[in-house]
Amino acid sequence: MPMNAVHRRICRSDGWATRMHSQVLPWATREVPLAGKVLELGPGYGITTRWLAGHGGDLTAVEVDPALASDLRAQFPDVDVHEGDGAALPFADETFDAVVCFTMLHHVPSPEHQDRLFAEAARVLRPGGVFAGSDSVLSLRFRLIHIGDTMVPVNPGTMPDRLRRNGFHDATTQEGGRSFRFSATR
Repeated sequence: MPMNAVHRRICRSDGWATRMHSQVLPWATREVPLAGKVLELGPGYGITTRWLAGHGGDLTAVEVDPALASDLRAQFPDVDVHEGDGAALPFADETFDAVVCFTMLHHVPSPEHQDRLFAEAARVLRPGGVFAGSDSVLSLRFRLIHIGDTMVPVNPGTMPDRLRRNGFHDATTQEGGRSFRFSATR
């Protein structure tokens, strides 16, 4: 989904990578099994993919932007990268042990499209599989970074109910600073 030049620069920066690798990703995946078949939705520039690839699972990624998907294939030859929409996944039912997405849900163009993404995550997860990740909490800083972007913030307070309506149980969210994490089981 469209991102302005400032936002693109931030998402490719060493500072962002350091924050994601040292804080957000360990926190968001604390209780998520990453050793099996893992699907990452919306990896963007690959900062999260790099971290996931180092955690031992069989990693697949789906990126909606064709140029970014191509770049991901070049960066990560051991990751099965697909160009596509997380709300219409090209995988059979019950394929993955975990589905994850990090700081990308607010770029999904509508709450309805987000709900279709949640339903697709549930569909491709094996029973007992976990859907987890993180996104940003709405703030003035967040709004300013996203001027001209596709930006549909996710309310962490309503997300557990949305996940339950789309095929999950044990759905939780937890806020921490500028982010929130979520987890739900199929």
